[in-house]
Amino acid sequence: MSKKTYPLKLPSSIKNAAADLAKLDGVSLNQFIAAAVAEKVGTLRGARDFLQQRAGAAKPKDMLKYIRRAPKVAAVKGDER
Repeated sequence: MSKKTYPLKLPSSIKNAAADLAKLDGVSLNQFIAAAVAEKVGTLRGARDFLQQRAGAAKPKDMLKYIRRAPKVAAVKGDER
């Protein structure tokens, strides 16, 4: 596995919290951060792939037919533009 370095600047509070959690897990801060980034990448890629699969070949303009069929009701309080 190829490894690259990346200088990372974190707020002290985040760095300290991550260091504490890494210590509890018995891993280095670097390993903890690498695992956290890998988890986030996997989550976002998984969500993107899921949504792309669900969308299929649909285009944004295809959604207009559903929007036009939606009932004309007032927005729920807090959902106004």
